Amino acid sequence: MNWLKKLPGYQRTPYGLELRLLRMMPRVLVLGSLLPLMLSGLARLFYTRGTAAELERHIQLFDFGMIGLAVLIWTAVFTVSFGCVLVWLMKGPAYVADGYDVSHSDKPKRD
Repeated sequence: MNWLKKLPGYQRTPYGLELRLLRMMPRVLVLGSLLPLMLSGLARLFYTRGTAAELERHIQLFDFGMIGLAVLIWTAVFTVSFGCVLVWLMKGPAYVADGYDVSHSDKPKRD
């Protein structure tokens, strides 16, 4: 039994924006992870005024914001990648399931 029987005469749709976006996602993921890390490092250079407790509180608050930004970027990359893969699969070849006979297919029932 052939489970994946291609629909005869179906033409594949050419790839478009989804493939370009999918190819960009690894770079976006790396840059989106490095950006909060670099900003967190720069925060340690620019926060210099105040007591040690105030400095620690400001830096910790900024670090929490950067962790949130990194998680937001990872979630966005995952969501966009998932959508691109779905569109990519849907543009692939069409498959047809095995048909089954209906008893009244040649003479439909009337209500």
